[in-house]
Amino acid sequence: MSKTLRQILVLLFIACSSSIVFGQSQKINPVLISKFKTDTDEFIGYDSFGYSYQIKNNIFSKIKGREIFEYKNVSLGNITKVDIQNPLKIVLFYEDFNSVVLLDNQLNKMTEINFSQNAIPIVVSAIGMSTQNQLWIFNTLNQQIGLFDYLKNEYKTVSIPLTESIKYYQTDFNTFFWIDKKNNWFSCDIFGKISSLGNLPDFDKIEIISSQKYIFNKANSLYLRENTNTISEIEILEKTFDKYYYKDQILSIFTIKEIVNYKIVTP
Repeated sequence: MSKTLRQILVLLFIACSSSIVFGQSQKINPVLISKFKTDTDEFIGYDSFGYSYQIKNNIFSKIKGREIFEYKNVSLGNITKVDIQNPLKIVLFYEDFNSVVLLDNQLNKMTEINFSQNAIPIVVSAIGMSTQNQLWIFNTLNQQIGLFDYLKNEYKTVSIPLTESIKYYQTDFNTFFWIDKKNNWFSCDIFGKISSLGNLPDFDKIEIISSQKYIFNKANSLYLRENTNTISEIEILEKTFDKYYYKDQILSIFTIKEIVNYKIVTP
């Protein structure tokens, strides 16, 4: 290797390292908006109408001021997953019974689906609301992502079999995101196109905001990552927390005793 080429490579390495260090040294100072005491087992999040959703003693609740709606189904065991993307069609997943319940905006049951009774065998381990009366499904029997039309009771596979187990998943209407056990991040659209979104840093919990942005925590420190070179620490007052939820620039921190809401503007 020539001396000139060696010098160029050293300069490039220094430049890249400086960029990463600068990105990691940024701080985000969110503005405290509100906090209130809570007596619940799990805080789910907020919808665009200002209602909050939570689970207490396996009872699912929707609350706004003194307005409270509740739903419980003791026959299906514990609620595994809740999807509130569409507040008019809320998804409750009961993994132990391989079933899902769809609720309307007053938490009345619209549909109950037992996937074990489907004509095509399905064992669900991941689920979420999609478009056109469909649910995202990860079927553990074939290790594939699919879409289930809950009006027609029809299921179709859209992805190839996954080679690594899913460590974390999250969905929006058009995309199924997942992180495998090696922290590789992928997305699958409704047409089955799979995209690799990179390898993520180690995390305790994570919330995906978009294909370019996510919030994660490690050892009770909270971070925002916006691209491959930028990690910013979010400086919150809470030293321990159970969960966090981000929507429309509002970051909600759920602790054992209270829910704290911050206004957060990303750099």
